Amino acid sequence: MVAYRPVEPFARVQIPASALLLLKRKAITMSQETYEGIPRNKIPWYPSINYEKCVSCGKCVDFCHMSAFGFEEKDGEKKTVVKNQNACVVMCRGCEDICPTGAITHPSEEETKQIIEKLKKTEA
Repeated sequence: MVAYRPVEPFARVQIPASALLLLKRKAITMSQETYEGIPRNKIPWYPSINYEKCVSCGKCVDFCHMSAFGFEEKDGEKKTVVKNQNACVVMCRGCEDICPTGAITHPSEEETKQIIEKLKKTEA
């Protein structure tokens, strides 16, 4: 019999806020350029928020390292919004998993893959 022990988490590294901001900006710029050679803005992959379910808890904002989500304030209420849909990593659904109310959805992966394949043929 083999006994398994939980692995200790890696030590946290302190990164200056200015460096994090620079990394975030670079990540957003990179995410907007291309995906498998296709201009990112031609690929219809982005999150949608169902506001009948959304409680604006901010978990998606905190989770998404690409800064696809943000907050807007309207009439004194904070509302979670998709602020940069092209920042969303193609085929990533992590925000769906982290959303406690199931308010976030994405387009069909299969349809998106078909669109990407068509675009590859036309872009070549």
